[in-house]
Amino acid sequence: MIVRIMGEGQVKVADSHFAELNKLDDELLEEMESGDEEGFRRTLGALLDAVRRLGEPLPDEALEPSELILPGDDATLDEVRELLGDDGLIPG
Repeated sequence: MIVRIMGEGQVKVADSHFAELNKLDDELLEEMESGDEEGFRRTLGALLDAVRRLGEPLPDEALEPSELILPGDDATLDEVRELLGDDGLIPG
């Protein structure tokens, strides 16, 4: 799956890693619902770090359609709320 991190670029992440990413996404959703700003910051950073660690960056000149778009590190709680679907940032 091609994942775009806003402001950074695209990363190709194997489907086998989505269980780990979904766990972090579930934590992020809980922290957002409770208004836990500190937990939100920590978990958003962990989610983005996991995508970077588990994925393979695509070259800047590659223009692949992104199947998933994640906010950047500096996104606010309100900005991320606007991106959320029923399942959080990551479907499934």
